[in-house]
Amino acid sequence: MTVAWQPTCEIAQLQQRARLLSDIRTFFAQRGVLEVETPLLCHTTGTDPQLDFFATDYRFLPQPQPLFLQTSPEFAMKRLLVAGSGSIYQICKAFRNGESGRFHNPEFTLLEWYRLGFELPELMAEVGELISTLLAPRLPLKKITYHSYSALFAQITGLNPLVFSALDYQTYTQNQGLAEAGQLCGEDHALWLDFIFSHQIQPQLGVDAVCLVYDYPAFLPSLARVKATNPQVVERFEVFVAGLELGNGFFELADVAEQERRFEAEIKERQIKGLPVVKKDTYFLAALEQGLPDCSGVALGLDRLLMLLTESNSITDVLAFPVAIA
Repeated sequence: MTVAWQPTCEIAQLQQRARLLSDIRTFFAQRGVLEVETPLLCHTTGTDPQLDFFATDYRFLPQPQPLFLQTSPEFAMKRLLVAGSGSIYQICKAFRNGESGRFHNPEFTLLEWYRLGFELPELMAEVGELISTLLAPRLPLKKITYHSYSALFAQITGLNPLVFSALDYQTYTQNQGLAEAGQLCGEDHALWLDFIFSHQIQPQLGVDAVCLVYDYPAFLPSLARVKATNPQVVERFEVFVAGLELGNGFFELADVAEQERRFEAEIKERQIKGLPVVKKDTYFLAALEQGLPDCSGVALGLDRLLMLLTESNSITDVLAFPVAIA
């Protein structure tokens, strides 16, 4: 029996990945941002109902303990921020169970960084500068563009994302040949927006630019703060190039009571959907109680960035041994 032991990517891809990581480290070294490392194995995991996780048992006597492969280094990095680290970044592996496809592998590489004292516009500008710099050798981008989520949604679809109307959304998607949307999304406003955005809006973003979309609806908060001047939105952005989502950023939530409320709401949603039980990260909440300094943070998918840099059609083309194949 023949076993395909070879890597799925070319050696040139490995060399390009090494250059990419070196360029990232140079970018942050020039700005005085500290590189850090946090554990991949964690005592708990995130509560987000959209994310599944990998778990294992640590044979710690006298009583075994469950451990989880991180879906993100966010909680640990924020604990470092509270401890006085200053602005930090990390290049690491993250793991999400059940994710597989052209742009997904259950094990992937993240670049995550936090800038103390940065409000969201400053971080968005830095994200645009970094991506433009990294992609310049293969994909010169003419500009960095900024769009509010609601204005962009209305411009392309004619719909108001802040006012829920399943009938209006269903009529629109049927007219666009997306008849399955109604059955998939039902009465879930967030699902409708995700579906319409991913099918109708995202493919048009970042054709020759780094495109940053900001001010997401407040019911899509993740870990972002509600905007002080407009409580209908949160201070969150996503970044796109050539129709591909590369990252998600926030003006970080520092209110421990609000963070705990969001955790509890997500845990309740997981219970309703019959998803695996998770617990709140008490270490992270204790750090927030101590006081997270004002900061903005973002996570970028480096495998996807490498796909753009090397003009690859699939994430398997830039990974030595994808999980689905290895």
